[in-house]
Formats: sequence, C-alpha cells, structure tokens
Amino acid sequence: MNNTLKHIPVMKKELIHSLKIKKNGIYIDSTFGTGGHSHEILKKLGKDGKLYSIDKDPIAFSIGKNIKDSRFHIINENFSKLLDYAKKKKIVGQVNGIIFDLGISSLQIDNHKRGFSFKKDGPLDMRMNPNHGIPASEWLFKSNVEEIAFVLKTFGEERFSKKIAYSIKKISQKKKITSTLELANIIKKSIPIKNKFKHPARRSFQAIRIYINQELEEIKKALESTLKILKPGGRVSILSFHSLEDRIVKKFMIKNSIKAIVPYGMPITEKQLNKLKKCKLKIISRLLPTQNEINDNPRARSSILRVAEVRE
Repeated sequence: MNNTLKHIPVMKKELIHSLKIKKNGIYIDSTFGTGGHSHEILKKLGKDGKLYSIDKDPIAFSIGKNIKDSRFHIINENFSKLLDYAKKKKIVGQVNGIIFDLGISSLQIDNHKRGFSFKKDGPLDMRMNPNHGIPASEWLFKSNVEEIAFVLKTFGEERFSKKIAYSIKKISQKKKITSTLELANIIKKSIPIKNKFKHPARRSFQAIRIYINQELEEIKKALESTLKILKPGGRVSILSFHSLEDRIVKKFMIKNSIKAIVPYGMPITEKQLNKLKKCKLKIISRLLPTQNEINDNPRARSSILRVAEVRE
C-alpha cells in the first residue's frame, strides 16, 4: 500500500479559518484523508484542546495512527456513525467545530489499485473501505440493465445512462468486467456525443462509486448528527465537490436555519409555537475557490465551502 501519495487540500486556509478555532476547544475532522486539515487544527490547539478524526479508508487510518499527539484520536469508521463516536467519547453537545471534506481523495483516486480511476488501469473495486461491501465489478455483474441505468442517471446525472447500462450488461453476460479501463472503454463506445474537455466515463464512474459507498446517505446521516454533537456557537464547515453533495448540504442548512411558518388560525400552544420558531443553525458563508487555486489544483474547480453555526 502506498501511503505517500500526494494530496493537495482544497481551500485549506478558508476551511480552517471558518472554524474560528478556540485553543482549548474540541474539534472533529470527519474526513481525515491524508491528515492535511487535522495537522492544521492541531497547530492551532492549545495543550488542553482535543481533535477527533474519522476515516473509513484503512490506508487513511494507518496514516493517522502515525500521529503521536495526546490531543489527537482517530477511528477507522464511516462518518455516518459520528454520533455513536461522540457518545463513546462523551463529547455530545461539547464540540466547537466539525469539518467535512466530501467526496473522493487523492489517496484513493491516484492509486490505480483502488479501482476509482477511469484513466489508469486497475481492479474494478471502488470501495473506500475494501473490507466492507462488494466491489463494483461484482455489483455490475449481478445487476440488471434497469438497476445500472438508475444508478448512472441518479448519481451521475448521465444522459446516456440506458445506452451505457445496456452495453455494460451485454458484456457482463458473457464475462465479469474486472478492470477500470475495460469499463471506461465500454462507456466510451456507448456514448454517441462526446465532450472533448471531459472524459466520457467521468459521470458513470462517479455514479457507481457513490452507489457502492452509499455516499449520499452517509452525508445525510452525518449532517443530522452534527446538530446534537455541536455546542451552541459551534460550527460545521463542509466542502463539497459536485452538485449532488452540495444540494444535500444546502438543503440541510436551509432547513435548519429558517423558522417554521404556522398558518393563521391553526390551534397551537405557545410552547409548541416557540419550539417551531426556534432555528438550530445560522448560515455563515458560502465560499468558492480563487482562480489561482484552480490553476494550481484543478480539482478545486467545482468545490463549494458552506459554513453554518449552531445558534446560542
């Protein structure tokens, strides 16, 4: 396993700054990756500060285990289980800030052996934690045309989802598709209209990866848990990289930052009204990467950083 793959964190300064770190506060890095954000948080914490990091990827976890700092704790787990982790550590309602750097990391995409890349050949796996779930090759082999087309359309917004699904199933009926380039070539041949600026397999690979790892459901569960984990004034900062992720984040923040509207004349007690009126979050900011950062790191191009604060 290669633990030295280079990862350039997107909007790192902005993400860390958005937390308004208190020296002796408690923070959670929900997506440890290669540790770029965790290291920056540790630099700003005092001797009584605490940082808890989470990552489902066993390689990321092994990197985190090398950090020898009494203020730091790491767990190899899905971030959807954030609340369970917080309960175990007895920090529910005490956390000052939580960050999410969503999507796939360079640790995964740049290692062709993980099966995420449509540009480099490798085993068709796509699991962020190879110890759980089934690889993409197995899912494609077992699924029918309708199931594959649904995933490509829903999680990749792929306009040629049915054509691609049909081509995949036609091949997989004869033999299992086991390599990333094999799948990428099948997709490439299935698409009648090609964009010279974007790889034809990009959307399909994204869709299959999201489905295999249940990424969107994980995000929804994790975001809801932040409302219980954060203390009043605590912040949640979320970096997303495509519209499906950002839509969930935006909807979560709006839903918890507006007052409920009660129709005139509806019978309701004052206690119930006050509860409905109470907003849980205050939206702080929405930030985009600078052109300079996009030039230095093309992966920053589609990123959006949204920040919200738990109301006092």
